[in-house]
Amino acid sequence: MEQYGLAEIELNGTSDGNPYVDVDVYATFTHAGTGRTVEVGGFYRGAGRYAVRFMPESAGEWTYVTASNDPALDGIAGTFIAEPPSPDNHGPVRLAADVLNGEAAAAYGRELPYRFCYADGTPYQPYGTTCYAWINQAPDVQERTLTTLAQAPFNKIRMCVFPKFYDFNTADPAMFAYEGSMAHGFDHTRFNEPFFANLDRRIAQLAELGIEADIILLHPYDKPEWGFSRMSKADDERYLAYMARRYGAYRNVWWSLANEYDLMPWKSRGDWRDYAHVIMANDAFGHLRSVHNCVTLYDWGEDWVTHCSYQRVDVTRTTEPIAEYRKRYGKPVICDEPGYEGNIYWGWGNLPGTELMRRFWEGAMRGGSVTHGETYIDRGPQIWWAHGGELHGEAPERIAFMRSVFAEAPLDAAPLDEMLPPDAVWPLAVAAADPSPMTPAQEKAMQYWDVPVLRSGLDWQLVYFGWYRPAWRDFLLPAGRRYMVDVIDTWNMTVETLPGTHERTVRVPLGRQWLAVRIRRVE
Repeated sequence: MEQYGLAEIELNGTSDGNPYVDVDVYATFTHAGTGRTVEVGGFYRGAGRYAVRFMPESAGEWTYVTASNDPALDGIAGTFIAEPPSPDNHGPVRLAADVLNGEAAAAYGRELPYRFCYADGTPYQPYGTTCYAWINQAPDVQERTLTTLAQAPFNKIRMCVFPKFYDFNTADPAMFAYEGSMAHGFDHTRFNEPFFANLDRRIAQLAELGIEADIILLHPYDKPEWGFSRMSKADDERYLAYMARRYGAYRNVWWSLANEYDLMPWKSRGDWRDYAHVIMANDAFGHLRSVHNCVTLYDWGEDWVTHCSYQRVDVTRTTEPIAEYRKRYGKPVICDEPGYEGNIYWGWGNLPGTELMRRFWEGAMRGGSVTHGETYIDRGPQIWWAHGGELHGEAPERIAFMRSVFAEAPLDAAPLDEMLPPDAVWPLAVAAADPSPMTPAQEKAMQYWDVPVLRSGLDWQLVYFGWYRPAWRDFLLPAGRRYMVDVIDTWNMTVETLPGTHERTVRVPLGRQWLAVRIRRVE
């Protein structure tokens, strides 16, 4: 196996009583070279089978020894070698501030607290999509979903464990997470192994595609015959511990405690904090954690939260609050539900592709990330947002183009606001009345009050015009430097570079919507 891969210890023990509740097993892994130890909880797989899953975060020799209250599972030892990771395996996604130091951290400048990277330091910017109940669909739909994802631009997917009961989502799945039935009830102390074996396979397939599985653990869209949103707190915590133990060793897992937590008012804020700590206690590998809102924002400043995952609340101000939330919480911000491209009768799901892409760009220009969704109700039996299947909208290929643009941006490119250092100020087209040195906030207010700006010192700048369409825009450039200027058509997916290089000033012809201007220093 390789570093950041999945090592599974398969064990055989008792099947008497209820092993899901009665038996505990864990293993202590030790790296031979460093002496580092990691304790990992195991789980029951039914029929007397148990497993402990481990993700080696360092290459080299690892030893392990198990411990259990079942003598058949206790004291089993072994050794394995983790080879260096393959080229496409960068490890789990982490907060960049937790991974990087020295020059690598300095390259992000003040953006470091708001960024993600892989465990090996490779930058990661989320470009997610939403398929809530794709693993609850028929096997052929699940396979078609994976085929679509393999050709799509997404590197993260929001997905539920429990089925969803909502408009266009009323069918009962073939399998549930628990043993039992709708007719006779589900036993919340016994997990259904075939269901989780399928989930194992799907998360592994997402990893092969380079897609992070943002697993939504709880949600309110339930019906009485299921009852998964109203389990007891003890049942919730048993389920969360099981999920963390079973899936913590998959490098591409994120934890979302809930989709729209505030639609489950019977669970208190204290409950959500307790649930987070259950995940943290049973996930030996420290995956990313958040919780998602409907109307009432969560306090993402709580110490267990690694990043903000929010749904737009205002119908017109959608991804623009990213700038505010960055300052309030000091963490990466993802608008995981900005509205969907489609034609469903709900206002959140009948956006034209142009508007969804505007929200993507507005969010990224404010230093955050935005998640895609699609809700066309007349393009076949599946709707992507719920079931998966195929994509039909105009946004995905434009998200791919957007990814290519931002992949070339400097790591320290930051929104033009009061947090930029004073030496990042560019000249003003209109002289200021106050002769004192200009601040970035003043430059923003005077020169760019109408548009968002990303900037890297005096070397690089990106300005997004969105629905505005000036005939041209004049830009004053820092003295003593020469620049190339690109006009980026974010909808038609073109980049037109103005002839020659420019110094001191440049007039950029525009005249239509959805344009951005990129200015790059060449000398």
